[in-house]
Amino acid sequence: MVSKTDDIPESVPNCNTVDLARDSETANSRESSKTALKDPCACATGHNSDTAVMNGDGGHDQAEEADSKQDGSADAESVEDSNEQEVIVIQDTGFTVKIQAPGTEPFDLQVSPQEMVQEIHQVLMDREDTCHRTCFSLQLDGNVLDNFAELKSIEGLQEGSLLKVVEEPYTVREARIHVRHIRDLLKSLDPSDAYNGVDCNSLSFLSVYTDGDLGDTGKRKKKGSELEQIDCTPPEHILPGSKECPLTPIQPQNKDWKPMQCLKVLTMSGWNPPPGNRKMHGDLMYLYIVTVEDRHVSITASTRGFYLNQSTTYTFNPKPANPSFLSHSLVELLSQISPAFKKNFTTLQKKRVQRHPFERIATPFQVYSWTAPQIDHAMDCVRAEDAYTSRLGYEEHIPGQTRDWNEELQTTRELSRKNLPERLLRERAIFKVHSDFAAAATRGAMAVIDGNVMAINPGEETRMQMFIWNNIFFSLGFDVRDHYRELGGDAAAHAAPTNDLNGVRAYSAVDVEGLYTLGTVVVDYRGYRVTAQSIIPGILEREQEQSVIYGSIDFGKTVVSHPKYLELLEKTSRPLKVHRHDVLNEKDAPVDLCSSVECKGIIGNDGRHYILDLLRTFPPDLNFLPVEGEELAPESQKLGFPRQHRHRLACLRQELIEAFVEHRYLLFMKMAALQLMQQKANKDNKTAALQDTSAADVHSESKPQAPEASEKVPETTAASPTSSESPITPEEPVKPNATTASDNSAPEAPASQNAEIPTGNSNGTHEPSAVEKQNGECDSPLEDPKSREVVLNACKAVGSISNTSFDIRFNPDIFSPGVRFPDYNTEDIQKQKQLLKDSAAFLVSCQIPSFVKDCLEHSCLPMDGATLTEALHQRGINVRYLGTMLEFVNNMPAKAQLEHIYRIGINELITRCAKHIFKTYLQGVELSALSAAVSHFLNCLLSSFPDAVAHLPVDELVSRKKSRKRRNRVPGGGDNTAWASLTPSELWKNIVSEAQNYYHFSLQCSESVDQAVEKYGLQKITLLREISIKTGIQILIKEYNFDSRHKPAFTEEDILNIFPVVKHVNPKASDAFHFFQSGQAKVQQGFLKEGCELINEALNLFNNVYGAMHVEICACLRLLARLNYIMGDHPEALSNQQKAVLMSERALGIEHPNTIQEYMHLALYCFANGQLSTALKLLYRARYLMLVVCGEDHPEMALLDSNIGLVLHGVMEYDLSLRFLENALAINSKYHGPRSLKVALSHHLVARVYESKADFRSALQHEKEGYTVYKNQVGEAHEKTKESSEYLKYLTQQAVALQRTMNEIYKNGSNASIMPLKFTAPSMASVLEQLNIINGIIFIPLSQKDLENLKAEVQRRQQLQDSSKNEEQQANQLELDDKLPVDD
Repeated sequence: MVSKTDDIPESVPNCNTVDLARDSETANSRESSKTALKDPCACATGHNSDTAVMNGDGGHDQAEEADSKQDGSADAESVEDSNEQEVIVIQDTGFTVKIQAPGTEPFDLQVSPQEMVQEIHQVLMDREDTCHRTCFSLQLDGNVLDNFAELKSIEGLQEGSLLKVVEEPYTVREARIHVRHIRDLLKSLDPSDAYNGVDCNSLSFLSVYTDGDLGDTGKRKKKGSELEQIDCTPPEHILPGSKECPLTPIQPQNKDWKPMQCLKVLTMSGWNPPPGNRKMHGDLMYLYIVTVEDRHVSITASTRGFYLNQSTTYTFNPKPANPSFLSHSLVELLSQISPAFKKNFTTLQKKRVQRHPFERIATPFQVYSWTAPQIDHAMDCVRAEDAYTSRLGYEEHIPGQTRDWNEELQTTRELSRKNLPERLLRERAIFKVHSDFAAAATRGAMAVIDGNVMAINPGEETRMQMFIWNNIFFSLGFDVRDHYRELGGDAAAHAAPTNDLNGVRAYSAVDVEGLYTLGTVVVDYRGYRVTAQSIIPGILEREQEQSVIYGSIDFGKTVVSHPKYLELLEKTSRPLKVHRHDVLNEKDAPVDLCSSVECKGIIGNDGRHYILDLLRTFPPDLNFLPVEGEELAPESQKLGFPRQHRHRLACLRQELIEAFVEHRYLLFMKMAALQLMQQKANKDNKTAALQDTSAADVHSESKPQAPEASEKVPETTAASPTSSESPITPEEPVKPNATTASDNSAPEAPASQNAEIPTGNSNGTHEPSAVEKQNGECDSPLEDPKSREVVLNACKAVGSISNTSFDIRFNPDIFSPGVRFPDYNTEDIQKQKQLLKDSAAFLVSCQIPSFVKDCLEHSCLPMDGATLTEALHQRGINVRYLGTMLEFVNNMPAKAQLEHIYRIGINELITRCAKHIFKTYLQGVELSALSAAVSHFLNCLLSSFPDAVAHLPVDELVSRKKSRKRRNRVPGGGDNTAWASLTPSELWKNIVSEAQNYYHFSLQCSESVDQAVEKYGLQKITLLREISIKTGIQILIKEYNFDSRHKPAFTEEDILNIFPVVKHVNPKASDAFHFFQSGQAKVQQGFLKEGCELINEALNLFNNVYGAMHVEICACLRLLARLNYIMGDHPEALSNQQKAVLMSERALGIEHPNTIQEYMHLALYCFANGQLSTALKLLYRARYLMLVVCGEDHPEMALLDSNIGLVLHGVMEYDLSLRFLENALAINSKYHGPRSLKVALSHHLVARVYESKADFRSALQHEKEGYTVYKNQVGEAHEKTKESSEYLKYLTQQAVALQRTMNEIYKNGSNASIMPLKFTAPSMASVLEQLNIINGIIFIPLSQKDLENLKAEVQRRQQLQDSSKNEEQQANQLELDDKLPVDD
């Protein structure tokens, strides 16, 4: 959440925001921010809290920073320097200890004082030479160290101490842990867990392209000879314009994954558990093993270790076999009896430790892959055991078995958060419990749908059943007991859980002490929606009616309230913009609420105050909620709103509320500023002639009739503030600039003065800074009646709930059926209704156009459905507006430049409609027919085969005679086979009608997929990817022939799995995030070193909270790599970027748009480090992935192709290079317009290749085009234009020289004296320079003085842009925006 005051000072001096935006488009303004990095990182949404830009004094900065921490840690001291001091506390210096394990040389280990002894255990279990030990203790001078003690608390442990690893006797639990660990080591290179989506494993393919680690340039070939040895030809399908986009390359063959077989079988023996008499001999359990040499052995695990016994499959003989080896470790025993095991196990461990740690660390949340090869199913005792226990992770480590999730979730919230180390500890605990809970809930939800869990109300019909498993409560997304009848039945019951989750997310972000929400996870699996929640202690013993002491259980018919809840919720009402209001209960008595009525408050048996059912935390969206007798704003009506929606729970997003309030705040400031300027003008001119006109004037301008007001006000401001005199007699002079104007240069004075006056403190002190005013903390009466009137007028105009300060909040109960309000609130209710209409209008008249404008300017570059959705959400636009957005794009004059957005939007629309249909389709399928049903659906959706017939699963188990009969059975005969009668034309008709009903968009493809492909230029492989990801289908990797008209594309063998699609809360690392943001801000102001330090600090804190693997860490690493690169540390840039790529592959997915971006950056740094072939491989990989994800026709493809073309030019592959560069030129011309500077640069790059080929005529032609663009756009005098004309001269000379030579040859034949022509291969430095330019990285040699001027200029621009641009930091994008390239 971002404070509204971020842009007070900047927003007032020039009210005309439109001009600012236009101004920042001009070329030279672009130039001023050369050093700025165009990399809005993925996790940075919201303003950078760049205190340096503020022009108030220090007090102001602190207030502003504190306010930007509204999301919960409001009590955190957020002044930067105090943070830095706290940080130093954490980083205690590490020291080295020696470790002596049995049978190995002592080795040194670096440790830090905060580590626990247990972490040394983990290190030893991972090291190559000690990995096979699990049951040991660490001893210092003969004393056993406590596993859970911190190292700094151990007496005598210091630099150089020797720790001995001592083998301990086994227990049953330890023996099982040992076997499990050995199994994990044997499986360590096996990707099957990643394919199957278990244990937070996921895929990564970077190492296939980099041949191991990138850091080891030393081992590589000499740079000189590298040129000859590169094979640069890309695979056919990657070349520009190739029609085929195959599927198999998405998962290249990783040679490390060829299974190294160490054992054939390792499993628990059927003789378990040991009988009593053997137990008393120390037998713990028996294992059955088949070695690679095919020797069958039975092994006893005893308290002293492992040995062979004499049992066979059918006879039990526990006596030790001869010769009797007793080994403390199973690995040592197996190495003695099987030479193949010894050899392969050693090789396997070597390979395991060589892998990059990021390839093997678990991700915090499970990532599923939508494609997988056919993998053999191997025997695995541990997996089999896990499947039938409710064990999650290493739960044996937790005494008392099943976890009390609710207690864990709430206790972590209660941890202290007074200083940075405490907050880090708290956030780490919260994050860990959340990710464990999400994993447990997902597993439970699947078990519920698969029928593995007994219902708590087994007597009722299946859709009404509820379940408890592993202390989690599960309910299905159906309308049970007509609860949602008035709100849309099942459709409402399906939408409610996600709304509720958004509510939980919002309340946990505000993080009010003493107010508790439930752990909530929403899982979509096999067509069902399951909500998983932690259980409030005691709720199962009582009836709901008795326990609810706040809110309503029947949507507002009966309502109760409670003072403690009001007190707690009051604290959330400002950040969440919820208006405290009265409603009538069944006795017509008013009840005071500070949330929507269905938000229930229950005090658990643990005495905690819980709130649940937060599905209406945010106000309703009137565009999708027709209400009789209510007229929407004209902007909404013009677009055909209000529209009927499936349910009545459509509500506005939190981002929209934020943007709307911000918009209204600017309006409020402008109005107040306008009136004050009029007063001041009157005072100066001594014109006391009073005219009442202007008061009315201002009023009519800014009636809260939706956002148009915002456009009108600036015009009058710009026109002439003095024209309409003020109605107020200037008796008591206003002293706006008593203290401020003197501090500031003249033009800035109005900024700071306006920042205070409207908020009512007219004597210019900084005490109640605008922030606090805006937070309503001090409503002191205004000393000056005139200022008071100004504020009053402005407040009324923008719909503020307070008359003395700006404060907009929403009443979430407006238009809720069944909720009644007391009469004395009528005026207030009218105001609230108007606010809702305004915000609905704001969405369609401001947010959607601004989104499209950002796409047009390429500051927002979605590549697939997920990134499009994310971009819409960031601007507060719900996906139900997808149709509206597409209509808007379709009617734009610049439609051609938005073709990529239109195509991605249509793709998303079709796959979402298909997903809605698929959901109900799957619910009618029995488990045994699942793969047949899914493949049939995909055939109907994607295959050109017109009469896709479902293959009903033949009953393999029926006797011969019967099966023949069944084979000829008509599809659709049985009752569970209704799915089989679906035809492609019927499915596409349904998709078209779904698009019309849900998105109000008319698709022109009601017959078949081919019609859609032709009409909208879609790719079937992209559709397949989108639908698979959205529904959780996993398909076999092979080439699918979608276009065959003779046989369907998919068979049931191609459907490998169906995964859950999971939504949950993502707990944030707030301190780390603030460091990250201030680092970004510093970088944008040009302070690279300070920025780099802050971002390094953020990285430390992120690691502290999230562990090593997280999307936000990925963004952090990417920015760090970019900074390293700019500051000239190429190897460090390479190493950080390699981590970023691995992390993006693992945590987001191997073909996520963000991963594609990371590959591109890595390629640039590889090139800079002289690793040309690797750079090319990475670029080819990025291009292939981009083809799969969005096809060739996308503005980002131009950047990628320019990169590839430049690298190929560098290795003298001119013809190939031209294919890519000319494609880039074509795409740039299409999306940026032929007059853009990007296009000029593209022409120049193509000209350079033609020059290298000695085709001077073509080179001249292209360079002339570029020159014309530069001349028209930036003028003759600009250095770019001069450079271009120099190059033209040079080309002309070369062309003339060549022509002379040719003439000479024609004239004199073979004995001509030929002047040697200069054909130069481009130097690597010049290629790198061009690469930097196209990737938006620009180095400028500047003197100290220039730097100072530049920084001042950058800061000034930053202020202007902050006020005109509303935080548009679209996640994964990096682009030039026609910035003028400047060479060294």
